[in-house]
Amino acid sequence: MGVPAAPPFPTASCACLCSAPAPPRVSQHSLSSAFSNSSSAASVFNPLSQFAFNHGADGSDGLVGRVNCGGALFRNQLALGDYIGSGKRRMLTVCGVTGVTSDNASVEKEKVDDGTNQADDRICGKPLRGRPLPFGPFSMNDGVNFSVHSSGASAVSLCLYTEADLEKGQITKEIELHPEFNKTGDVWHVFLPAIAPNLLYGYRVNGRFSPEEGCCYDSNCILVDPYAKAIISRGLYGMLGPGGNCWPQMAGMVPPLEEDEFDWEGDSPPRLKQKDLIIYEMHVRGFTKDSSSGVEHPGTYLGLVEKLPHLRELGINCIELMPIHEFNELEYYAYNPVVQDHKMNFWGYSTINFFSPMTRYAASGSNNCGRDAIKEFKTLVREAHKLGMEVFMDVVFNHTAEGNEMGPTISFRGFDNRVYYMIAPKGEFYNYSGCGNTFNCNHPIVRRFIIDCLRYWVLEMHVDGFRFDLASILTRASSLWDRENVFGSPEGPEGDVVTTGTPLSEPPLVDMMSNDPVLRGVKLIAEAWDTGGLYQVGSFPHWGVWSEWNGQFRDTVRSFIKGTDGMVGLFAQCLCGSPHLYQESGRKPWHSVNFVTAHDGFTLADLVSYNEKHNEANGENNNDGESHNASWNCGEEGDTYNFPVLRLRQRQLRNFMLALMVSQGVPMITMGDEYGHTKGGNNNSYCHDNIINYFQWDQKNLDAQGFYRFSRLLVNFRRQCDALRLGEFPTAEKLQWHGSVPNLPDWSDSSRFVAFSLVDSQSKELYVAFNASHLPTVVSLPERPGFKWYPLVDTSKAPPYDFLSDDVHNRTIVLAQSANFLNNNMYPMLNYSSVLFLLVSDDEF
Repeated sequence: MGVPAAPPFPTASCACLCSAPAPPRVSQHSLSSAFSNSSSAASVFNPLSQFAFNHGADGSDGLVGRVNCGGALFRNQLALGDYIGSGKRRMLTVCGVTGVTSDNASVEKEKVDDGTNQADDRICGKPLRGRPLPFGPFSMNDGVNFSVHSSGASAVSLCLYTEADLEKGQITKEIELHPEFNKTGDVWHVFLPAIAPNLLYGYRVNGRFSPEEGCCYDSNCILVDPYAKAIISRGLYGMLGPGGNCWPQMAGMVPPLEEDEFDWEGDSPPRLKQKDLIIYEMHVRGFTKDSSSGVEHPGTYLGLVEKLPHLRELGINCIELMPIHEFNELEYYAYNPVVQDHKMNFWGYSTINFFSPMTRYAASGSNNCGRDAIKEFKTLVREAHKLGMEVFMDVVFNHTAEGNEMGPTISFRGFDNRVYYMIAPKGEFYNYSGCGNTFNCNHPIVRRFIIDCLRYWVLEMHVDGFRFDLASILTRASSLWDRENVFGSPEGPEGDVVTTGTPLSEPPLVDMMSNDPVLRGVKLIAEAWDTGGLYQVGSFPHWGVWSEWNGQFRDTVRSFIKGTDGMVGLFAQCLCGSPHLYQESGRKPWHSVNFVTAHDGFTLADLVSYNEKHNEANGENNNDGESHNASWNCGEEGDTYNFPVLRLRQRQLRNFMLALMVSQGVPMITMGDEYGHTKGGNNNSYCHDNIINYFQWDQKNLDAQGFYRFSRLLVNFRRQCDALRLGEFPTAEKLQWHGSVPNLPDWSDSSRFVAFSLVDSQSKELYVAFNASHLPTVVSLPERPGFKWYPLVDTSKAPPYDFLSDDVHNRTIVLAQSANFLNNNMYPMLNYSSVLFLLVSDDEF
């Protein structure tokens, strides 16, 4: 994904909080020239608001402008210093729905102080003091406790909604929290007994509004609780809010007093060994949204459940879900004349809430205040586990949807801007994410938040692992980094004061995650770079438990397979699990997650069909996306009827898949690559909710070129072959390198040939060779008396002879055609082809 330039800091500090997001010009993360960027969607907001300070008639200073909290616009005039903690009953401003102002918002308000106020029995009993922990809402003693952190708030109100009132933009009941009675330290809390069912909630938080100092408290905004377990706004994916609003008011689900227990049916995690994983990176909506899927609930968690048998057939035992935390798919909503449709935030790398599953990925939508969506996600996990598949989540703790100074106030900014974000001395946002803000991961409060979040998904949702987007940000020093923040007292070790954003060798957050007792055994995968130039592939702080997306594997394999000189040595390292990156630090081959493609960048089919990106469909004049892709079109750009070019592309597809499946480490396949999905050369498809990103089930079923069959057989072969899933780096006892003759590898810069043999407990021995030259060659196979080499895979052959399984018709005729070569331990290889042989006894051949 490409990265946009950081937006300029605003010249008027008072305007920075309250500007509405225009549809941004986004350049999604793609492969950089070093292939070292992330998979995070950029969140850049352009100011729409104009502000002016007017002298009020009563002599007070008034701020007149268009204010955005959560994206909704309204015109408002407020006196500076007016705040909700005055105890005065008045009509309150409801932020988040167009047209709702302090003049027409009808609100019932209750103040919590000494307990003398009479509560409304229709909503809840008399509010009580409550408890500061745990954070968020939780049911207890026939009521619900609410708790939220805000270090600089001068006043906090809990706002309750019915679903009908939320849709109208009307607060059902607002309860002011007493600054002494309902506050412990920096935690505001309240307990509501006998609370009515099916309510939603948010917070109004007031305090100092001084963006140039990083203080962004604004009582006009009703904030989403960071610990809310389900977020409700719009019921259907892509549906606009009232009045065409893309950012209607959001609210969290109030947990019921008696929760229906989900039937896990005795579920327990598969607990697969990491060396045995075959990961499938996928998009929940894109997997089944196309009509060719034939599922009952396309584009949903339940739709994915219906198609899990496909993944099992393919040999997948781990699905990695692209972001399913609550995000706003309308964040980039703008008409795109090129495709005559609107842009969408399809990928979802712009989180609103880290505890809530995306409700619009649920067939039930926001039904039952989002609780049904939670059950649907749990159903997905349970059914995947039944088939022996682990479920990983792609999580984006490097930034949020609130963007930079121009972005909306939705949640974190309004509670504690200086705590949750890396803030510069004059209030600007550090932008190591390339998306406008950077989550302040190593701040104590934020560290606890992230750990709480991961524990929730493991304990409550039974998730098996996490892939951390732009994980290098997790290693950067937080704002307010000092002895007291790190060690709890000003008497910490000398020299520990570092600049905000400095990479830390032992970052507290990564330390906590690595050693947390609840997360023990959970797989942790780092995308070990960020857009600020920090690249940590092979050096990410790991405590022996972290794996990494191996970007060097991708770069090397792409370059070698297309015939680049000087790559044979690095390619051999990749085949061995990249010991040059991981062995010295004590890690194993399975700490390397190997991939050739990911959701950002070219698909595998496009990698062999395009030299240049073709992102015109994005409506940005092909200026977005990464220009350096290490791709090769095999002779002609894009669609062609040139048969030799098409055959060469089919060979290259198979060469890439074979290289991925015979390498030590953990292979990752991108959704659709198993059948050769194309995006027409678009390497930055972040904004397309259409066929570009939809899995084409009719093409997979047709399998006109036989590539799905090849992929399926090869993936399952890897699962059966112990030698391809080693727990340790291979040594000379198991592995021998060869050239065109046995035991004489050619490591020169001009060489484009790599071959090796590997001892296997099931198949006795394997022989694998890659000829990335433009010239054919004849190889001599190692002598093994009493045995012969069986040509299982030859990527130069037409299907089904590319994978010579036992069920291939006329298999004996094919073997007879090669008998003269094989009887003499020789084999001809075409240019740009690869082979895999099994050692079998003379009797078996």
